[in-house]
Amino acid sequence: MAKHAYLSASASHRWLLCPPSARLCAEEPDYGSEYAMQGTCAHELAQYLLEKALGRPCQDPTENLSYYDGEMQEAAEGYRDFVLEQIAEAKKTCKDPLVCVEQTLDFSKWVEHGFGTGDCVIVADGTLHIIDLKYGIGVLVQAEENSQLMCYALGALDTFGDLYEIRRVKMSIYQPRRDNVDTWETGVDELLKWAEEVLKPAAKLAYAGDGEFHAGAHCVFCKVKASCRARSEYALELAKEELKEPAKLTPEEISELLPRVETLVSWADDLKAFALKQALKGVTYPGWKLAEGRSTRRFRNEPTVAAIVAEAGYDPYEKKLRGITALTRQLGRKKFEELLSDYVVKPPGKPVLVPESDKRPGWNAAAEDFKDYELEDLENA
Repeated sequence: MAKHAYLSASASHRWLLCPPSARLCAEEPDYGSEYAMQGTCAHELAQYLLEKALGRPCQDPTENLSYYDGEMQEAAEGYRDFVLEQIAEAKKTCKDPLVCVEQTLDFSKWVEHGFGTGDCVIVADGTLHIIDLKYGIGVLVQAEENSQLMCYALGALDTFGDLYEIRRVKMSIYQPRRDNVDTWETGVDELLKWAEEVLKPAAKLAYAGDGEFHAGAHCVFCKVKASCRARSEYALELAKEELKEPAKLTPEEISELLPRVETLVSWADDLKAFALKQALKGVTYPGWKLAEGRSTRRFRNEPTVAAIVAEAGYDPYEKKLRGITALTRQLGRKKFEELLSDYVVKPPGKPVLVPESDKRPGWNAAAEDFKDYELEDLENA
């Protein structure tokens, strides 16, 4: 079983902002998830492909992976190629850079018992490069001031800093399923200053279970987010917005309410899901009960049904072309592009309201851009 740090680098974005959440999360069981297992398999495959390309002894894990398809193979190959490009870049200024794959990194000088695993660490004179593979598709991950990569960089500096003259630190996120390759660079002095002034004090509080609870966007992967009192108070406080006259909300008031609504909806969904899960375990809530929800009719013996319909002179089956994602997985991205790229079109997406900080270009508000959308479609977007 893999060993996990109490104050893990991957969760540092949360416990840095909410130190006591670390202890609460540590007390909760870790059930894992299908997505986490997919990520683990992708990392094993990527490690194998990279070490094979580097001429190191390794064993193909493909037949033993719980999850594997053409999309994963394509993603792992892309990661391998990206790393090889970064190694070639490092060799321009350093004759013999050190390349570590799945390297254990100890940053306990700043975080009690702090350690983690760097997917790839390239150590060279002048620059240290931390590369992290993210196979998840749900959340776009940025490299800038990414505390997980910063912790890994500290561990690498502590381990290899005496062997190379490192002045700059590069940190890269490779997230193939979001077409996201992001790199951020900072100086060693700036990184060490952050470690002493930000990381170390917060880690000390988190390890002791001290400090104050703070709710926010960092709650998304917290194990106790549904039952956390601080998050509930935070959400309910957002709902107490005092609105002024006139009777209709102004555009300015709506713009202030929109981010609050996102937070409230997320909290409400988490609370409802948690309450249902607990109720199924026997917890009772005054005024509430478990009941049977809606269900969809289905056949209990599909082969028999198909035979009966066929005997009656009808075709029981319908043929449907697989979707783009399914065909990409089946063929692999390279083969898909080779065979089908000329037949793929991407119509404009339905308009959505997002903060100005969102990196997507603004929607063209010309009337003809909206002609394909019915009002009902927009309301259901």
